[in-house]
Amino acid sequence: MEQLKKTLLFSFQTKVIIPMVVVMVILLAVCMTLISKHVTRLLQDNAEKRLVMEDAMFHYLQDHQDTERLLRYQSVVAGKNSSLRPLITLFASDKDAPKTVRGSLNELINQNIADVIGLAVDNDRVISVARDPRLDLDRFENDCSEAFSLAAQDQPKSSTVQNGDRLYDIVAVPIRVGDSVAGSIVFGVENTSAAEFKKHTGDELVLFSDGKVIASTLLQPGVQASLAEEYRHVLGNHGKNINPISDFSLADEHYRSFAGLLTSGNDPHQLGYLILSSYEKSLQALHATQRLILFSSIAAILIGTAGVWFFVRRVMHPLRELRDSAEAVGKGDFSQRVPVRSNDECGELAFVFNHMTQNLENSHAELKTTVESLKSTQEQLVQSEKLAGIGEFVAGVAHELNNPLTSVMGFSELLAKGDVDSKHKRHLEMIHKSAARCQKIVQNLLSFARHHQPERKLVCVNKLIEDASDILQYQMRTSNIQFISELNADLPKAMVDPHQLQQVFLNIINNARQAIEEFRPNGWIRVRTEVAGENIRILIRDNGPGIPAESISKIFDPFYTTKSVGKGTGLGLSLCYGIVKEHGGSIHVSSKMGSGAAFVIELPIAPEGVEVTEHEAELPPENNDEGSGKKVLVIDDEELILQMVSEVLGRCGYEVDVAGDGETALNRMRYGTYDLALCDWKMPGLNGEQVYERLRAVNPVMSDRMIFITGDVINTHTQKFLRERNKICLSKPFSVAEFRTAINQALARQ
Repeated sequence: MEQLKKTLLFSFQTKVIIPMVVVMVILLAVCMTLISKHVTRLLQDNAEKRLVMEDAMFHYLQDHQDTERLLRYQSVVAGKNSSLRPLITLFASDKDAPKTVRGSLNELINQNIADVIGLAVDNDRVISVARDPRLDLDRFENDCSEAFSLAAQDQPKSSTVQNGDRLYDIVAVPIRVGDSVAGSIVFGVENTSAAEFKKHTGDELVLFSDGKVIASTLLQPGVQASLAEEYRHVLGNHGKNINPISDFSLADEHYRSFAGLLTSGNDPHQLGYLILSSYEKSLQALHATQRLILFSSIAAILIGTAGVWFFVRRVMHPLRELRDSAEAVGKGDFSQRVPVRSNDECGELAFVFNHMTQNLENSHAELKTTVESLKSTQEQLVQSEKLAGIGEFVAGVAHELNNPLTSVMGFSELLAKGDVDSKHKRHLEMIHKSAARCQKIVQNLLSFARHHQPERKLVCVNKLIEDASDILQYQMRTSNIQFISELNADLPKAMVDPHQLQQVFLNIINNARQAIEEFRPNGWIRVRTEVAGENIRILIRDNGPGIPAESISKIFDPFYTTKSVGKGTGLGLSLCYGIVKEHGGSIHVSSKMGSGAAFVIELPIAPEGVEVTEHEAELPPENNDEGSGKKVLVIDDEELILQMVSEVLGRCGYEVDVAGDGETALNRMRYGTYDLALCDWKMPGLNGEQVYERLRAVNPVMSDRMIFITGDVINTHTQKFLRERNKICLSKPFSVAEFRTAINQALARQ
């Protein structure tokens, strides 16, 4: 199960097929969405255009029917055989005439001339009859009052009025008797616009009065409230200059709706209509098409995925064979061969692999003869690493001892020259002699730790790297580690000790090999050389497990190691650090857990060649007034040395100021004038070189009056600095006489 899970997560087939399927599904979804939106918009646009046309048609039919009814009823009134004029005369002259008039109007109703008729001589004398007894004649007469008035003024009028829950189309026609208008008559026919509209257009029409449905072609029960709400919504958009056409869903059917107002006899804003154009069938056809496309696309994706899987599997088969063979070769079986099945890239890769394993098999026999010598060399390197680590440790101890030894020797010598009795003077001489003995012991320890002075000569760093890789070639090959060299052919030479520098490269590369071997079955180590300003830069990078962040700052400390017990002493990198620093270079490391580590070494390019010359100076006779009128600043972080030097200078007549750190010293020299400054080379905060450089920038004259004191071993960088600046440096511990000699030499240069 775990193997199957690993195969699914990390196999090449999975990495090809899953992204392909995901991309195809995303493209399908995007296409379906775009098509759906586009087609839906087209359907809505078509429905909208249809609504606009049908609205125009509705108004046209209304106007046409009004005109037709007006002409029809005018002909009825103006006909030669019309009995309406006598009715008007009778109605106007006889108080009992209404009964006769009503009977005549009922006869007209029975002739299907109209559904309701109203006859008026003036607005105060109106009589109406209707086919349907439920019709409210009083309301009818009231709603037709404007039409009666206009007709009485010889202005025929066609309009629509509501009576109860029904609409009536009315026509008001004047009745002439002779040359004058004697009265008016209104014919009313029940409005059938909704049914006729649906018959001609196939769409739904809903008529409203005061926002309530009074006629509708929709037969579904319980939809009046939804229709009324949609009517108010769409009609309200007219006043807001918003598109009066909107989407509307009713009983799971989708419509595009359009609302308008009808002209009424008494109030034109009371009556209105709502046209509904359904595009549900087209929408369902769209959904059916979408489903068809979706199922077809899914089938195509499945077929395509199966095809890709089949071809990828065929391509991966020779690669798996190559992987298995490479794994076997990595374990030492150089007899592995991969069958060449084709002439394509896979076949070429198999051919090259077989050629490589053949060469490895031939080389393996040769390498066996050098295994014993390599083991011996490795033991020597381990011993050298231990000694070098001890040397760095001793050098650090010596530096710490030199400061108190300087104080002991100086104060004992000062006391011995003072007014003391012979017994105490003998004790002081014993103290001074013991301190001198300690000084000698420290020097011997340093000499033992360093074995000999480095044999500096012009060397090609590329050659040292190649030699180191040759020594470790067997270990890297058997560990399935590829050594990649990117060496700058035009790299300048460096003045170094080749044996020491080669030991640095061996330590770092071998550490990388051991780390990779424990982390992964195969890996690589890349070494690159380049020129960086005035330095040669060597970059050694690997793809091992990396160095924990908490260990980066300690990696060059003696006896610190990240290896398990018995696999390392923790002295190798500290040895490398000491050698590089002794050559005036720098070394640092960067790393990220899981991504390997990178060591960067920088060494100075060999100069044209300047020899360091040292001048011996005679010890001056003691003179307590030699410093009279001269002011000296002493800079050291050791309080005892400050006191000792101040005492020596004070006895010689110097005026002495002291500073415990570089910042304090710079402040004193900024506001005071001194004839001479004595500065410790290594201090917390600003060191001696930094104090000199900052002083030189603001007061070059004072910077020329500096003597350096150091308790450390003078390295190449320090020597170069002193040589280029022509500075005197006094090594701790020193005697009072040596101290006075150095001061006189510095004052003599001014």
